[in-house]
Amino acid sequence: MAKIVVGIATPHAPQLRLPIEGWYALREKDETDKRINYAGLLAKAKPDMAAELDESRLHERYDAVQAGMKQLAQVLGEAKPDVLVVVGDDQHEQFHDELMPMFCVYRGESVQIVPKKPGVRSGSGLWNASKLDEIERSVEARLRVEGDHACEPALAEHFIDSLRDDGFDIACSNHLNQEVGLGHAFAYMYEYMLPGGDIPMVPVMINTFFPPNQPTPSRCYALGRSLRNAIDAWDSDKRVAVVASGGLSHTIMDEEIDRMTLDGVLEKDAEALCNLPRQRLNLGTSEIRNWITVAGTLEDMNVQQIGEYIPAYRSPAGTGCGIAFTYWD
Repeated sequence: MAKIVVGIATPHAPQLRLPIEGWYALREKDETDKRINYAGLLAKAKPDMAAELDESRLHERYDAVQAGMKQLAQVLGEAKPDVLVVVGDDQHEQFHDELMPMFCVYRGESVQIVPKKPGVRSGSGLWNASKLDEIERSVEARLRVEGDHACEPALAEHFIDSLRDDGFDIACSNHLNQEVGLGHAFAYMYEYMLPGGDIPMVPVMINTFFPPNQPTPSRCYALGRSLRNAIDAWDSDKRVAVVASGGLSHTIMDEEIDRMTLDGVLEKDAEALCNLPRQRLNLGTSEIRNWITVAGTLEDMNVQQIGEYIPAYRSPAGTGCGIAFTYWD
């Protein structure tokens, strides 16, 4: 039977993917982001934001983020998995309001990573950030991961059968939006986490972002347990890695919900994770649901955190990203 050899949980927010100059460009983006009330956030920001944004502190945190990513990729590489099960969210990349599944398993033979169109961020109409566009294009030009990447459809179809039998009305797909390709939560693995290899992937997509059918934390934990049952029953000798891609809190920072999540994960407190306040799991912070799911999958395995929790603030209004790296073995 298949064996889970490692699990990891990692944010994939822009502050992980950009050079330090990108943190300043993200501040510009936040000031014009129509999804948030920047002026309102600024009015109630904590009083020590000047210290949080001190240049030396920003660089210290940037270095800690990069070191944590490198160490987590090393953990993944040393486990030598044959297949990745990646739990991530879709942000109108494959699905839109006319059809938005709560849970979906991708069962195609491969996935495609396609280049973003120039100005895709500023051109969205949600914010103005031409400098951010420029920096992101420069980063993407260096990654060189475009093209087809193999999947593991046999495991995907096994998931669909097993989850159905476990009471999940699971959606499935074998086709990606050709203009967008593989969503950011999953492409992040090829861009930053795969240690020099192209390991086949099974994307498991959760609607963390978009009401009204976001799953509850308890339903995510139950999904994680069912994924574990399916992996354990998969008639294969392959070594499996399970990944949570997304979170922690962002764009609006919430250190409290981050620490509640990390405490629940590290203490294997299923009740605490299932009862995280879902009214606070909004926008980027909603991706904490991916961590909850994988915590359910790996609840019997040893869990550790790499380094300290990093509250990576980037603006006087307290916008930023809560960052931590966790692994199970």
